[in-house]
Amino acid sequence: MIGGRRLEQNDPPPDLAIEIDVTSKTIFDAYLAIAVPELWVYASDKLNIYLLRDRQYIKSDISPKFPNIPVAQIIPATIERSWQVGTVQALEELKETIAQMSEF
Repeated sequence: MIGGRRLEQNDPPPDLAIEIDVTSKTIFDAYLAIAVPELWVYASDKLNIYLLRDRQYIKSDISPKFPNIPVAQIIPATIERSWQVGTVQALEELKETIAQMSEF
């Protein structure tokens, strides 16, 4: 998908979609139409993970894309931390946390 600005009809679906939901309710049908296998929705200070199974989205506690990283916990914590120390510092801390988790 390098260089692409829009999904075209014959393009494969993205592996993961991330939606920051501030003002509206997530419309799962839009993601279902292009068969995105994994969807993350961040709303109300919480990250929900949904997996596509049998043409419907099922809520999950883990991400198959990142099975050893508790993304549902560390992403909201990183966002909260960014309010305290700024985005750059919070992202550096996230990078360090993920590196430490990857060592095991």
